[in-house]
Amino acid sequence: MLFAGRFLRTMVVRWWKMKPEPVFADTNLFLRYLTNDVLDQADAVERLLRRAAVGEMVLVTNELVIAEIVWTLESSYRLGRVAIKDKVLAILNTPGRQVVDSDLVLKAITWYADKNADFIDAYNGAWMVRQGISVACTFDDKHFARLDGIAVQPPG
Repeated sequence: MLFAGRFLRTMVVRWWKMKPEPVFADTNLFLRYLTNDVLDQADAVERLLRRAAVGEMVLVTNELVIAEIVWTLESSYRLGRVAIKDKVLAILNTPGRQVVDSDLVLKAITWYADKNADFIDAYNGAWMVRQGISVACTFDDKHFARLDGIAVQPPG
């Protein structure tokens, strides 16, 4: 029994020391990799993703980066909603990466593609649902009205 406790303590100490370092991953990394439009940069990102996948680091990003990716792929690369959704899902499912509030991003990208809503409106709708808010006070009834569980109320 003493051996098992000592062994477990040793393993916990080793795990703690080996905990991968968090590193922020900016929008341009994902865009270079997803579009492969600058080959040497796409290759560098691929090497970085491999390092993260084996646990050398954790690539951390947030919902603003995802929003910028969606906007750039839509406006500059002229990709359709389903293609953009697939690329965001690839980011969410990449080993060695962490997206802050990934559950909200998943709901938002799904509504973006399936309900034809703006990504930011879809994200705000997903956030509202998480907060238990069911009424959006907005002049933008076009997009919010498409979101499940959200009622639109214009001001006044």
